[in-house]
Amino acid sequence: MIGQSVRLTTIRGIEVGLHYSWFIIFFLITFSLTTRFASEHPHWTTVEHYTVAIATSLLFFTSILLHELAHSFVALAKGIPVRTITLFAFGGVAQIGREPDRPLTEFQIAIAGPIASALLAAGFWVVAHLAGGQVEHLSALAGWLSSINMMLAVFNLVPGFPLDGGRIFRAVLWYFTGNFSKATRIAAGSGQLVGYGIILGGIWTGLITGSWFSGLWLAFIGWFLLNAAQESVLQVSVQSALSGLVAEDIMTRDCPTVSGRMSLAELVQEHILKTGQRCFVVAEGSRLDGLVTLHQIKGVSQSRWTDVSVEEAMTPLAKLRLVAPETPVLEVLQAMKGEDINQVPVAKGGQLVGMLTRDHILRVLSAKMELGTQATRVSG
Repeated sequence: MIGQSVRLTTIRGIEVGLHYSWFIIFFLITFSLTTRFASEHPHWTTVEHYTVAIATSLLFFTSILLHELAHSFVALAKGIPVRTITLFAFGGVAQIGREPDRPLTEFQIAIAGPIASALLAAGFWVVAHLAGGQVEHLSALAGWLSSINMMLAVFNLVPGFPLDGGRIFRAVLWYFTGNFSKATRIAAGSGQLVGYGIILGGIWTGLITGSWFSGLWLAFIGWFLLNAAQESVLQVSVQSALSGLVAEDIMTRDCPTVSGRMSLAELVQEHILKTGQRCFVVAEGSRLDGLVTLHQIKGVSQSRWTDVSVEEAMTPLAKLRLVAPETPVLEVLQAMKGEDINQVPVAKGGQLVGMLTRDHILRVLSAKMELGTQATRVSG
């Protein structure tokens, strides 16, 4: 998601960004708050209405960021890397490097967000009451933020995955069943029910009360939760299908090798157009020098292909992401996704022994998932 975002800053190694959809919801919330403040405080000027509304919107999204940071800091404390935090239309999401290794860790990470939101709600409530009528603008701002943060805390405790409550529910199921995949499927099923319920609630709100904006917004939230829950089930299926496989099990052992002294024009004419290969190992004898792909070749103007060597266009060995033959395929796939790469050389003792490509992993995954039921019957 960070690739579709505007990067803001880095906090403890975590990239924080704003998804493009954030700008739409920021405008809508600001407009809604401006209308609310104009109704509740008609004696304010138009500038005051807009100023307080914008400040409230910014603090609201700051609250969401603090909610996600609470999750992230607990994950980091438990040794789980956190790659990004992205604020978008439906709130925020922290992308962790791997799933927790035990139920208690899952529970601690999940509960941290609602606790942070509840503490923020209490803090803003104190500010609103201390300000009272003496600092009316601050009181109005803090009062709304107190209510919305409490709503955020309560909503996130709903036991529907991937909400925090759904993750807490999964942690409890995981603890009692001892089966992470089963716990995820049950929690995700609960999440789908919650999603359908919110969608129906949105339709009801629009039809019965005539509040089409609120109804549509609820329906969008329900749709988002429904899709996220379904994606979670798919992710567990992927993990189950690839579990136990290591790089050397599915890597391609016959890797086409070319010389770094070769021109790009020669590489295209003699190798790519004749074989259809998109990725080549660059080596001299037994020495691995780098990797060159069709994407890198296309990055060079075609008029310069005769003058540019493979060595100049390739990714050198020092910048390659190498994996050992015993590396789990799931770990390789996560690295490909996190680093946005499509192929990973497999090396042992400094020597290239194979190549793993994203397409090949997905083909293996597709075959295993398609034949999963039949394979189980045969093995049973």
